[in-house]
Amino acid sequence: MDIFATAAQNLTTPMILCFVLGLAAALARSDLSVPEAMAKAMSLYLLFAIGFKGGVSVAGHGFDAQLGLSLLAGVALSFALPLVAFGLLRVLTNLSALDAAAVSAHYGSISIVTFVTATTTLAQQGIASEGYMVAVAAAMEAPAIVSALWLAARSGAGRRMDARLWHEILLNGSIVLLVGSFLIGMITGQDGMARIDSFIVAPFQGVLCLFLLDMGLVAGRGLRGSRGVLGLGTLAFGVLMPVVGAGFGLAVGLVLGLSAGGAALMMVLCASASYIAVPAAMRVALPEANPALYLTLSLGVTFPFNLIIGIPAYVAIATAVTGAA
Repeated sequence: MDIFATAAQNLTTPMILCFVLGLAAALARSDLSVPEAMAKAMSLYLLFAIGFKGGVSVAGHGFDAQLGLSLLAGVALSFALPLVAFGLLRVLTNLSALDAAAVSAHYGSISIVTFVTATTTLAQQGIASEGYMVAVAAAMEAPAIVSALWLAARSGAGRRMDARLWHEILLNGSIVLLVGSFLIGMITGQDGMARIDSFIVAPFQGVLCLFLLDMGLVAGRGLRGSRGVLGLGTLAFGVLMPVVGAGFGLAVGLVLGLSAGGAALMMVLCASASYIAVPAAMRVALPEANPALYLTLSLGVTFPFNLIIGIPAYVAIATAVTGAA
């Protein structure tokens, strides 16, 4: 599969064009906005839908060794990728150890919206993937936070892992909803899917379009206000780290024997950067870190890179390497 043809196809999907519209509107200082309550509702809907559908898929697949190994691999990658990110940041930038640790947490955790966009891209191209990859996504949310806090503590800039911090990490709303809806889908199976099919299947892509419009607005405002915050080295990291992470994801996907779609999703998970769960944890764990830095980098640089260039490239590479092309 030609990467450029795939990229061109992805660029003309309604989801990507909605993101571009929001980005352009924000950069042009338009007053276009999405009400905060609506954005929150759409986020809840997407988390519930993807979790539920993943649980239904696991119910049909059954728990086996490959699922267990995939979950373990996801957790290990989430622990390890912040260490790689921290090392790159120390080489490419002059960020303090505290800010570098906070940024690195985002690049070991995952962006569920990037994951959802990738699953939609695969479906549009008729490429099958393991449904339990949503469970891997859920497993990769929190370990990166622990790694980043260890990095901060090691440099003398972090805080003690107390009960409040563990509560923030493990009971973050996005994690609870994703895991909870996954379990509901797994328990109810196809019968449960049949009952709410019209709610979580047909409206899904339309809601995703509006959500990505809002993400484009947020990313554009962040980029517009980030002058002096992101240097060249930091910007380079925002593009380089997803590629490095995707390489780790591909290697693990091949070792696990995942399908082309599954390997592509593993690449996406390792390449994406959190902008929901991790920022919430960082506000509690590392309040002295600069949120303008880590939010703008993850949402304003890495997120659009993955949406526009990364996902098509990851899908094309995975299909070529696994022999599915």
